[in-house]
Amino acid sequence: MLENLKEEVLRVALEAQRIGLCKHKSGNFSIRDKETGYVCITPSGVDRECLKVSDISVLDQDLKLLEGLKPSSEALMHVEVYKACPNAYGIAHTHSKMGTSFAVLNKPIPAVIYEIAGFRLADGKIPVAPYGRPGTIDLAKRVAETAVNSDMLLMEKHGVIALGPTLADAFLSAQYIEEVAEIYFNTLMINQGKEPAVFTKAELESWKYPEVFAEK
Repeated sequence: MLENLKEEVLRVALEAQRIGLCKHKSGNFSIRDKETGYVCITPSGVDRECLKVSDISVLDQDLKLLEGLKPSSEALMHVEVYKACPNAYGIAHTHSKMGTSFAVLNKPIPAVIYEIAGFRLADGKIPVAPYGRPGTIDLAKRVAETAVNSDMLLMEKHGVIALGPTLADAFLSAQYIEEVAEIYFNTLMINQGKEPAVFTKAELESWKYPEVFAEK
């Protein structure tokens, strides 16, 4: 069932571990099937190097396990985000070091570089979803409510989550969160803790693709 989606979930999970976004079985990844609404998600507590395609969990919208191993403890969060964000079909949740450091501080990451204009963000910054205990409906609802307005966000005292029209897009956004977090941290260190100048939401929203490259 949904073999191509399960293969993609496994591929991204392995790549996330390889590049250091997830360690020690942390984090989880999912894809929502456009036809059935079923969710393919990484299982709970399995070393990614030992994962097989057949191990990937397949759930329906009521969290009923249809195939695979016991799903990630954050499966409820993934399903709630999909319900709140109908255009999302991929979710990447990581515990990357820099992004999670700002999540621990409950500190949103501002637009310190202009490239952030290419992402859907509330108030032009990467917001923080309020704290909730892992695996609970409380956490799932708080993350889903924040994700309605932002495709990239932090989870207070927990980690990072990104969503997109595909898992590849979500995974790229998760990587980008880590990069922006590192740049922000470096500017704070260089500036002796003083906040750097940031781009306003209005400035970010005013950007358009250069007309010289427009299709004719």
